[in-house]
Amino acid sequence: MKKNRVIFYLMFLFEGMVFYTSISTLYRQAAGLSIFQITIIESLSLALSLVLEMPWGVIADRIGYRRTLIMSSFVYFISKIVFWKARDFMGFLLERILLSIALAGMSGCDMGMLYLSCEEDESQKAFGICNNMQMLGMLFASVMYSVFLSSQPYRMSALLTIVSYGVVLILSFGLTEIKKNQVVEVKGSRLFKEKLLETIKNKKLLGFLIGAALLSETHQTITVFLGQLQYKACGISEKYFGYLLILVTLAGMVGGASSEFTKWIGRRRLTRILYGMAIVACIILGWTRNPYISVIAVLLLRVALSLFAPLELQVQNEAILVEDRATMLSINAVLMESTGVVTNMVFGKVAELSLASAMFLGAALCLLGVILVNKMIR
Repeated sequence: MKKNRVIFYLMFLFEGMVFYTSISTLYRQAAGLSIFQITIIESLSLALSLVLEMPWGVIADRIGYRRTLIMSSFVYFISKIVFWKARDFMGFLLERILLSIALAGMSGCDMGMLYLSCEEDESQKAFGICNNMQMLGMLFASVMYSVFLSSQPYRMSALLTIVSYGVVLILSFGLTEIKKNQVVEVKGSRLFKEKLLETIKNKKLLGFLIGAALLSETHQTITVFLGQLQYKACGISEKYFGYLLILVTLAGMVGGASSEFTKWIGRRRLTRILYGMAIVACIILGWTRNPYISVIAVLLLRVALSLFAPLELQVQNEAILVEDRATMLSINAVLMESTGVVTNMVFGKVAELSLASAMFLGAALCLLGVILVNKMIR
């Protein structure tokens, strides 16, 4: 299934081309949204994803991964058009509703299909390549913003992003479905509920999923939203935000070496090191308003997540011993997104009171995360 792997790499490349990433918080604030409203929308989006994970996982195992990814890519494309047109809270909420529908559909399908398209020992490497392709797309978008778009209205960056996701939709049609005996018929919501209960009862796996989500959500909140506020607090001019995103994107490309680092250091030791890096990064961000040190801390947080993400996907897929892979990965996503619903709202409320306190909160969440994850990693 080499063709599938190549198409996935290209899809992740264009998915990374979100041209407004470096000013995503400022973009929303310019439309009148507060940081708490932004995080409320994120939490509502995750909550909707929870509701949709079960039906999408069942649909994916029933109609096949290819059709599900095509449908999800179409909704993703429409969501970017809505983002471009959004002018108020309800507009941005609608965009996230559509995004939730798309992400819930892709959840489990993209990585599940990629996993089944790889040889036994190739999957973690493939996940790492996908990470790097997405980072490469972000790098291109960051350069474009810094060189050509920083002097243009924010809306222009959103318009170009529509083009990127149109390409993703076109690419999804080129995927080849996994062999029929690898995509099984499912028994509907009852199967989902049964497997969900099994996962919840598996304390090690449940702890792993929650712990991984704590790192992921801390990284997402700080690098995408709070990081821009940190830069402004440090006196960094907005015109440099695109260049800073280039640095952060380059740092994220280390994720392609996740497999090599894992073989060299070992899963458990590497996990502890990466969570330790994230904790230190959050503490630094809460402690300083020095622009150089702040940028280094954000880079450190990005490296930690980028190296851990492929390993996390590998562990999740290895834990699945049944053929309903999309359903099981959707269940994992439900549990991880449930964690995100809570952390997003807490981050938003704490950040409105004190940006430094929000950073220290990130450190505490990552500390809890490594304790939970460590029980599963071998």
